[in-house]
Amino acid sequence: MAINAYAAKSAKAPLEEFSYEPGPLGPNEVEVAVTHCGICHSDLSMIDNDWGFSQYPLVPGHEVIGAVAAVGSGVAGLAVGQRVGIGWQCGSCAHCEYCRTGREHLCAQEADTIVFHHGGFADRVRATADFAIPIPDALPSAEAAPLLCAGNTVFSPILRHDVNGGMKVAVVGIGGLGHIAIQFLSKMGCDVTAISSTHSKDTEARSLGATSFIATRDTDELKKAAGSFDFMICTVSASLPWNDYVAALRPQGALVIVGVPDKEISLAAFGMIAKEKTIAGGRAGSPWDITRMLEFAARHQVKAQIEKFPMRDVNSAIDRLRSGKARYRVVLER
Repeated sequence: MAINAYAAKSAKAPLEEFSYEPGPLGPNEVEVAVTHCGICHSDLSMIDNDWGFSQYPLVPGHEVIGAVAAVGSGVAGLAVGQRVGIGWQCGSCAHCEYCRTGREHLCAQEADTIVFHHGGFADRVRATADFAIPIPDALPSAEAAPLLCAGNTVFSPILRHDVNGGMKVAVVGIGGLGHIAIQFLSKMGCDVTAISSTHSKDTEARSLGATSFIATRDTDELKKAAGSFDFMICTVSASLPWNDYVAALRPQGALVIVGVPDKEISLAAFGMIAKEKTIAGGRAGSPWDITRMLEFAARHQVKAQIEKFPMRDVNSAIDRLRSGKARYRVVLER
C-alpha cells in the first residue's frame, strides 16, 4: 500500500503531495500510522540542502508520534495499536561495538529518519522496531513529539556528563531546545542560569525553572559570571565569543555544543588546560536515552511549548518556523 506524504522536490522548494511504495515490511521493522510530527530546524536544513547530502524528493519529519500499524515477523515487544515515537534515528547495524553497548547513535551504519529515508510528514512511516519508542501515558502526543529530537538532543548530553542536582548549570539560548533544557535541569535540582542576548525572555525563563538570567548583548554580565558553572549547554546556531563562555566554567566544567555554529570555533587553549575544562559536542542519543528522557519528562511534567498546524498546512507551518516567531516548537497534526 502506498504511503502518502509531503515532500520537497528540490532544495528550498515548497512541499508537495507525494506518494511512494515502501515495499515489503522487513522482519525487524514496524510501520507507524502518524498522528503528530514536530518540525525541527534540522528538517529545514535538509529541505534546503544546507549540509550537502539531501536527496530529493525528500520527506522531512523526525519527531514522529503515532500508533503501530504493522509489525515485521521478527518483532517482539511492540503491538499493533501501541503509541510510539520515532526520532532522528530509525535504525543501526545492531552488531558493532556501539550497538552492543547501547550507543546505537554512534553506529557507523546508523539509519536516520530523513537522510536517504522518507520521514514523518506522511500518513505512515517505517523504522527498525528498536527505534520505535513507547510513549508514556502521561505525555500528550502533541507536546511529546518535539521531545523525540529536541528533548533527546539536550537530555542525552546531560546524561553523558553526569549532571546532577546541586550543580550550577547554564543554558545558552532560550528557544526550541533551550526551553526544554531549562525544564530538565531545573527538575533535576540544578541551579539553572538562562543565557540570552537580551533580558526579553528573563521572566519566561524563570517560569520554566531558571533561577538566574544573563544577557550578553552590550553588557558585562557574562564576564562577571567567570568561574560560575559546572556545566553549560549551548543550543544556538551562531558564532559566540567562545573564550568568554569557557571562562564562565568552573574548574573541570564542561561546555557542550548542540547547536551548529555558523563558523569554525576558535579557542584559546590555556584557559582550558589550566583548569581542566572541556568543550564537547552533543547530539540526539540512543533508544535507551530516549526512553529514560521520556520517563523523566512524564514523571516531572516536562513538555514542549508548541504551536499546532494541520498536516495539510505544512508549508504554512514551515514558514512559521522559518520566521523565528514560533514559541517554541511547531507540531503537525493529522
